[in-house]
Amino acid sequence: MFRTTVNRIPLRNTFTQSILRPQTALRFLSSETKNAIESAVNSAKVVLFMKGTPQQPQCGFSRATIQMLGQQGVDPEKFAAYNVLEDQELREGIKEYSQWPTIPQLYVDKEFVGGCDIVMSMAQSGELTELLEKHDALIPEEPYDEAEPEKAAEAEVKPRSRD
Repeated sequence: MFRTTVNRIPLRNTFTQSILRPQTALRFLSSETKNAIESAVNSAKVVLFMKGTPQQPQCGFSRATIQMLGQQGVDPEKFAAYNVLEDQELREGIKEYSQWPTIPQLYVDKEFVGGCDIVMSMAQSGELTELLEKHDALIPEEPYDEAEPEKAAEAEVKPRSRD
């Protein structure tokens, strides 16, 4: 039903979630929409419902969230983004599904994390990095090779032309 915008590109405690998650009036999601959203949430370890695409965000909050995920080093193979502006049913349905009234919405390992403000707060506290590491969602670091500094010193560096 929904198509992924990009190919696969911290934990909040329950008390914080219950306080921060606004209670919204719910309408009943159709089973088709609910199944499509669940499929989207299950499509990758890190899933972002956003306005626009990662390459072209259509709002500042979506832009800030995608930039933060990039700074954290989320593995593109474990990431999927869905543009809510392409489908009104998705745009309204995801709000009901998560019981969160705003977009963007971040899910990690099928669990709702929060919107832009929560993601930024978690990034500042280090919780976001911990969450992404715990769920193996970051680009793996290459092992340190003691010979690398010597190789780097031996490598010839050529300036790039500015054509």
